[in-house]
Amino acid sequence: MLRSHTCGDLRKEHGNQEVALCGWVAARRDHGKLIFIDIRDRYGITQVVFVPSVSKEAHQTAEKLGPEFVIRVKGKVAVRPPKMVNPDVPTGEVEVCAEHLEIINEAKVPVFEIDDTVDVSEEHRLTYRYLDIRRSKVLEALKTRHKICSIIHKYMNEQQFLEVETPVLTKSTPEGARDFLVPARLNPGKFFALPQSPQLFKQILMVSGLDRYYQIVKCFRDEDLRSDRQPEFTQLDMEMSFVSEEDIFTITEGLFKEIFKQVKGIDIPTPFPRMTHQQAMAEYKSDKPDLRKEGEEFAFTWIIDFPMFKYNDEEKRWESEHHPFTSLKEEDLKYIDSKEFGKIRARSYDLVLNGSELGSGSVRIHKKDIQKQIFDIIGFDEKEATERFGFLLRAFEYGAPIHAGAAYGVDRLVAILCGLDSIRDTIAFPKTQKGSCLLTDAPSSVDDKQLQDLGLMKLSLEEDQ
Repeated sequence: MLRSHTCGDLRKEHGNQEVALCGWVAARRDHGKLIFIDIRDRYGITQVVFVPSVSKEAHQTAEKLGPEFVIRVKGKVAVRPPKMVNPDVPTGEVEVCAEHLEIINEAKVPVFEIDDTVDVSEEHRLTYRYLDIRRSKVLEALKTRHKICSIIHKYMNEQQFLEVETPVLTKSTPEGARDFLVPARLNPGKFFALPQSPQLFKQILMVSGLDRYYQIVKCFRDEDLRSDRQPEFTQLDMEMSFVSEEDIFTITEGLFKEIFKQVKGIDIPTPFPRMTHQQAMAEYKSDKPDLRKEGEEFAFTWIIDFPMFKYNDEEKRWESEHHPFTSLKEEDLKYIDSKEFGKIRARSYDLVLNGSELGSGSVRIHKKDIQKQIFDIIGFDEKEATERFGFLLRAFEYGAPIHAGAAYGVDRLVAILCGLDSIRDTIAFPKTQKGSCLLTDAPSSVDDKQLQDLGLMKLSLEEDQ
């Protein structure tokens, strides 16, 4: 191993031990005969002192060090006198007296300081994201994200869920936001779509008898971006068979109780309060009300009884409020026959945290005749419904259980827990508000040959001849 400890490990009990550290030069202070540096890695920071009488060679090499040089240091741990202790860092009781210094790689002077107190434009931060991630603000968000995902895996596994991967190349079913399309070279003129969610696949998994499914999954939507939206985002996706809304609520509340306990040390009260969509709009003029009181820091609420449909005045037709696979209140079935579609309530639910929609879900339609009625209302004739969703409807013919599910935004949850304004700082390599990656300069042009292979561009007249 190139290192015996990380830069966050050493304490006074390591005094007099021979150690080796690797990392980046966070700071350098030249006091003439003594040179001090701070060496940093993802675990922390440790002070190293170079003394000519201990190692003249290491001292001479230290004179060449610049910010963000990558180095390896070997030496002995010295416990600092009480007056010299730095209480601001966990390693502040010790320093390493260097006996050997190796410069692994030199570095250009960074375009901005690796310091959370320095104000840096987002354009600079995303262009040089590898520097930005070295700053503790972004690093801590990524650590929190990792911890949350670890908690999710452990909790869901204990609740007998199976983690199943669903396809990234799938069929375009543009009933929501715009799809990202991928040309299919082996099927000229046809396209795959990147999934907006695994909705249809997780329902088919329930028909397959898996009973409890989950996945921390990438989803893709080609839509206008804001601080809480990205073209690719991550959600916790889950689905359960032979359940009602209450089962989804219980599983979800148990998960978030565990997350907040382990990440924030907060014991959030359960069950979460519930509010009908009608009540939320009447009292708060919003379907995602912020219920925080002065001084809980976090306030969850379920919004239930959403309208099943909304009327599109421009297109003069009814649309699904949630998605067309959402079941409806049994007592509202009568409104289908009377064509009072605006009165029908969905068995859908949103989870709201501090005024932000953290996720949503519903009890699904599991009978083909009900699903056909819903398609009729939103204007899908049998041909169109079969073209878009025929594989799901066929599955329903082979015994579909009652099933329900939900999906929760991992990026938004991390942002809220870390007190960040934008989900971009919870993602290692995010896109800008214009949907571009400043680090890699994506999206970018491709050469004509690639387009020709995909059937997206005709050969030039000269090449035809």
